[in-house]
Amino acid sequence: MKDYVIRATAGDGQVRAFVATTTNMVEEARRLHDTTKVATAALGRTITATSMMGLMMKNEGDKITVIIKGGGPIGSILATSNSKGIVKGYVENPYVEVPDYENGKLNVAAAVGTNGVVKVTKDLGLREPYNGAYPIVSGEIAEDLTHYFALSEQTPSIVALGVLTTGLHVEHAGGLIVQLMPDATEETISQLEQNISKLPSITTMMSEGKTPEEILSIVLDGLNPRILDKIEVGFECECSKERVKKVLIAIGKYELQAIIDEQQEAEIGCQFCSSKYKYTEEELREILNEM
Repeated sequence: MKDYVIRATAGDGQVRAFVATTTNMVEEARRLHDTTKVATAALGRTITATSMMGLMMKNEGDKITVIIKGGGPIGSILATSNSKGIVKGYVENPYVEVPDYENGKLNVAAAVGTNGVVKVTKDLGLREPYNGAYPIVSGEIAEDLTHYFALSEQTPSIVALGVLTTGLHVEHAGGLIVQLMPDATEETISQLEQNISKLPSITTMMSEGKTPEEILSIVLDGLNPRILDKIEVGFECECSKERVKKVLIAIGKYELQAIIDEQQEAEIGCQFCSSKYKYTEEELREILNEM
């Protein structure tokens, strides 16, 4: 099944919701970065949320970047999405290992850390992008993004994210973001709180075969949910040899000449997809002559 996000409203516009299935997206990230189980969970949760946050953007050229830096052994987690929910991302240390919780669940917080910030950058095509940094509250990512929405956008939100692995491979991944609009009534809030209080985990529901549409109906039970659209999403990197060439130009003539003199060639890797691009001495000299 292809990955997709459903965008919905409920309570006559008092609630908006996004529910995603991202198993293929997260498996592709795992494959590209060769992540451990806990790194897969951390990265998978982050790119799932970032994809849904990308769909909140209004204009086609808008982009959003989420950086989670909690001081833990995984280092930084970075994900970026366009307004169509197409995402890419990586973790600084894909090989991180930490002990699981006593109940056997992955201890994402131990890998991420709890002493740091969630940074969100929105590139809206203006002269300067919007930047915000907010304290990490748990290191489990969903709670940290719930905190971000409350502080940054003054929007009461529920964020749930899940990644289930079998062996090293991703069996299920997905998430949801439900937000209350300013005109939400106490009745609507009470109904939503009641629904959330008995909600199983995302991966539990997915393991039972529930689709995003079925999960939505559970979350928004009694609130007359209405699906607005269904958007296919995925993990894609737009890097190319021509784009990476800009990195060589950016280092300047002196540094590029030094590379030619000392190494006679260069190899540059893309952090997002692990692709590697090689440049021969002749290609490097052509770039140098263009500068």
